[in-house]
Amino acid sequence: MSSAKSAQIPHGRLYGKPEGPYESTDRHRRHGISNEELEKFLDFVEQYEVEAENTLSAKAGIREIRLLAVLMRNHLTGKLSTSSALIASSGLSYGTGMRSLKGVEERGLLIRRPRTETGKSFSLHPSQKLIDEWYSYARRVRALVGGTFGIGGIIGDSEYFYGASYSDGYILPPPPAMDTKLALSRNLRLLVHADPTFMALQVLNKQFSSIFGIGISIRSFSIDRLHHEILRNAKADESQYDIVACDMPWFGEMADAGHFLPLDDLMQQGGFDSSDFHDAAMASARYKGSQFGIPVLSTPELLVYRSDIFENAGLPAPQTIEETLTAARTIHNGSYGMSGLAWNAARGTPLGHSFMFVCSAFGRPVLNLRRTESGFDAEHVSGAEMRPMLDSEEARATAEYFRELLSYSPRGILNMSWYERARCYADGQAGMAYCATLLAPLFELDHRSPAHGATEYVAHPCGLKGQRIAPLGGYGLAIPSNVGKDQVQPIWTALSTLTSAPAVKLYVTNGSLANPRYSVGNDPEVKRISPLISIVDEMARFGVLQMWPRPPVPEIADVFSIVGEEIHDMLLGVKSTSEALSNSQNRVDALMRSNGHY
Repeated sequence: MSSAKSAQIPHGRLYGKPEGPYESTDRHRRHGISNEELEKFLDFVEQYEVEAENTLSAKAGIREIRLLAVLMRNHLTGKLSTSSALIASSGLSYGTGMRSLKGVEERGLLIRRPRTETGKSFSLHPSQKLIDEWYSYARRVRALVGGTFGIGGIIGDSEYFYGASYSDGYILPPPPAMDTKLALSRNLRLLVHADPTFMALQVLNKQFSSIFGIGISIRSFSIDRLHHEILRNAKADESQYDIVACDMPWFGEMADAGHFLPLDDLMQQGGFDSSDFHDAAMASARYKGSQFGIPVLSTPELLVYRSDIFENAGLPAPQTIEETLTAARTIHNGSYGMSGLAWNAARGTPLGHSFMFVCSAFGRPVLNLRRTESGFDAEHVSGAEMRPMLDSEEARATAEYFRELLSYSPRGILNMSWYERARCYADGQAGMAYCATLLAPLFELDHRSPAHGATEYVAHPCGLKGQRIAPLGGYGLAIPSNVGKDQVQPIWTALSTLTSAPAVKLYVTNGSLANPRYSVGNDPEVKRISPLISIVDEMARFGVLQMWPRPPVPEIADVFSIVGEEIHDMLLGVKSTSEALSNSQNRVDALMRSNGHY
């Protein structure tokens, strides 16, 4: 460090001829630093060396830090590290470099993983110990720089002062490489949905390939094509995929038909801790008490609104259906050049979702679910609980709400579904929107959007007899039941890694805002990305997130379609409200009876 000191502080600038006040001021201007700042910098240089020695397990006197830094950088970017490449990048001679690598490995900082079956070729990866050390070192140095030069840092930096740690382990490191490569003789094959979380996984493909030691093949589909592909794959003698992403309400259908493996034994054997997940997210991937999937993203549907428009119009945050209609009317008929509210009104599945969610906010699910203290039981549904409730007072109120809402909706609303409504809001064409947080990056992370930095989030506004809820959706990763028995354990290892807290953090830091884990939401680096993460976590803690508005019963996809068709006819004016609701009730009732539920 002495050479670094001499390079930073030229001789003759500290101890020389005493200077008058004007000379001193001029010199301060030229150097851009005051005596007080220089003293702080000297303190920093001394403490920087102390932090390096105390935090990193690098030997003093050799250039191991650069070698370890390259190893870490390669891990973060998914670049392969070999002995020769690391030594070349470190500037060490070959002999010294090999001795350094041996010492690093003996100190538990390096994983040497065979690349071939012969074991003659290896790739090198940082161990969890080394990853933790570098993250701790980075936090300490950042806090040290902030304390020295008055540079603001992350949440918690103020709690650190020259060697004192704050909330150790609070910041999640990236997933470590596996000690041995994943025991599959081919690429890991994934079937996923085409959304921001799985797009992030595509971006991170190289990094996860490095972690697993094998390649990853990913196929992504739209929601309806994904559903069809899961069913098509289930008919094959052998699955084309190792892991599939399943929309939460489909788990009942897939589990009931035996298309997915139950995961309970695998979770128990591996000591899998599910307590970090949002309760409703884990419940959504269960069927009749058994876990068939692990949440990789959870995305509640919320009402989003433009805070700047609401403030200008003197409107309160919508808490009820009536307040929502008032706000929509005010914005739509005002001079803002935008519609009141964008929502899912496209025929079939999109409108079916809208109806089920809003009906629940009026106080009743569309099936006759059993009441509980927290709402309704959607995990254990049988017999008369499968009866539709589409002729209820709440269902009629929902239909009438949609009829009125048409007047304050964007053009083409009857063709609008998930992406279109979020895009409409993001482009400044609507003052409010029902929006799944999955698509919030369109305005939350895009600085070009008029709604960026001017969006607030609330749970679904409720009717007179309802309560404010956030209907939960999302995706869980599942293992097809027709994979080879000898492949189940390595596939489970991959699945648990892809749904781990460090992995979910990677998705969030690469463009996703759909987080199912509390620990990820508590990470200071994640909190900085968007307030939405903390808002959803708080909803989960207070029981606002609910999965019962969209119960994962086997027939749920058909229920969406039926209700979405009938209510769409009503909105077109082809059918009356009574006729659309009566048809919905009778068609769903016939479906449930034909499947022998009651």
